[in-house]
Amino acid sequence: MQINRQMCFGYEWNASRHFGLTKNLRSMLQMYEHNNGKPMSTPAIAQWLSNTLYFKRFFPYYTFNVLGGVDDAGVGCCWSYDAVGSHERCKYSSSGTGQQLIQPLLDNQVGHKNQIRAIEVDLTADEAEDLIKDALTSAGERDIYTGDYADIARVDKNGVHLSKFELKFD
Repeated sequence: MQINRQMCFGYEWNASRHFGLTKNLRSMLQMYEHNNGKPMSTPAIAQWLSNTLYFKRFFPYYTFNVLGGVDDAGVGCCWSYDAVGSHERCKYSSSGTGQQLIQPLLDNQVGHKNQIRAIEVDLTADEAEDLIKDALTSAGERDIYTGDYADIARVDKNGVHLSKFELKFD
């Protein structure tokens, strides 16, 4: 789900809780922009989300989120959250029922973890999108709770580009 021109918000499991959280986030961003005359930075939004999830920990939104965007320096950034707001900035992340299937693939192909002679080469946007589609297809074949489609968001300095990727055709 697109939050602003340079950021999108991913979630899993409970859409109604996520929509409530997104509604609060969008209203807060609008108030911030009116009060300060400029949009909130991506790292500041990431911290706000962490604080909001933490403050609601006794009656949580119970959404596991991934926040992605472009920071003020024009560098891509990603944050991974648990239900009570613990978060970390990372190069890549996954969430949802297929996470156990997708994350090892990302660790191997993007993070080059546990490889002795790995040559770290940054993926192009098209290569990264193809890798994500392959990972989602694999998870969809092996995990019955993975849905029928995935929304793929490509975020760059020109904005957020959304596409829908069909996983199951039955």
